[in-house]
Amino acid sequence: MTATLDRLESMLDERVRTVEGFTVEAGKVEEFARAIGDDDPVYRDPEVAAARGFEAVPAPLSFVRTTDFPRYRTGEGVDLGFRHEHTLHGEQAYEYDRPLVVGDTLTGETAVVNAYEREGSRGGTMTFAEVETEYRDSGGERVLVSRSTAIETGGTVGDSGDGDDGPTPATDGDLGEDPEWSATDRAATEPTAPTPAEAGDLEPGDCAPTVSLGPLDRRDFVRYAGASGDFNPIHYDEPYARGAGNPSVFGQGMFTAGVAAHAVCDWLGVGSVRSFGVRFRSRVWPGETLTTTVEATDVERTGAGERVAVELRVDRDGDETAITGSAEAVL
Repeated sequence: MTATLDRLESMLDERVRTVEGFTVEAGKVEEFARAIGDDDPVYRDPEVAAARGFEAVPAPLSFVRTTDFPRYRTGEGVDLGFRHEHTLHGEQAYEYDRPLVVGDTLTGETAVVNAYEREGSRGGTMTFAEVETEYRDSGGERVLVSRSTAIETGGTVGDSGDGDDGPTPATDGDLGEDPEWSATDRAATEPTAPTPAEAGDLEPGDCAPTVSLGPLDRRDFVRYAGASGDFNPIHYDEPYARGAGNPSVFGQGMFTAGVAAHAVCDWLGVGSVRSFGVRFRSRVWPGETLTTTVEATDVERTGAGERVAVELRVDRDGDETAITGSAEAVL
């Protein structure tokens, strides 16, 4: 057992108040939605939100990522002891008791709930830490739970977390550094209002309309950093990324997860989703286009409505899969 694993095991299930005074702001919700290319007016127009049954404008599924901003952190934190440049975000999942909406003020308590090691396929030891954060509103009611898996690799962060260098990104000449349209510019100028499915609309095997985003450039990663608070320089600082052994900067995993959530919510409605989770499989590079696939795998009538389970994935150029995952909704 390594010293890191021994330390993590000594921390198991010790809950720490990590988030305080996290207020969901209308401007930040709109900014975050635009950063993931989601142009649904429900995230910015109170009238549209009210027409869909919300008491206020809802937030995108992964919006609590914005608790990374220092103003919401208590200073306590949960220090995994991982080397920043060798840390991989392996999985991310959310469980929702109700939608998060503008005006909510949340606190968050975090604990390491599992820790283990395994050997990488190319040698070296990888250390895994599963971390859970519960978010509660000002009345003490739980709103959602976030569960993430962090992996410290034996070297350069690769697609599978085992030291693999991963695919070769586009060269500087292929990046579209000043394109006529960027993904986020399109989201700002071509709003759409999807009509979410209702009970009785879906059967197993049905697929959601495809969401396509790209070609991406570095500015898309910078916009997501500014919207989410994820300022790991490996995603926007070329010398830093290369110094850490990567061939280029690459997109945040949660940026790609946001694109997947966009497709799920267009189809099922953000207020209907009860769980959403992804596993990160490969990195996303400048110049690539992301394409979603969401398929219903099970539809079941329950006392609360109609439960729909879906499997999802986001593919990069060349049919390489960036993330896979699943979600459940009650229509």
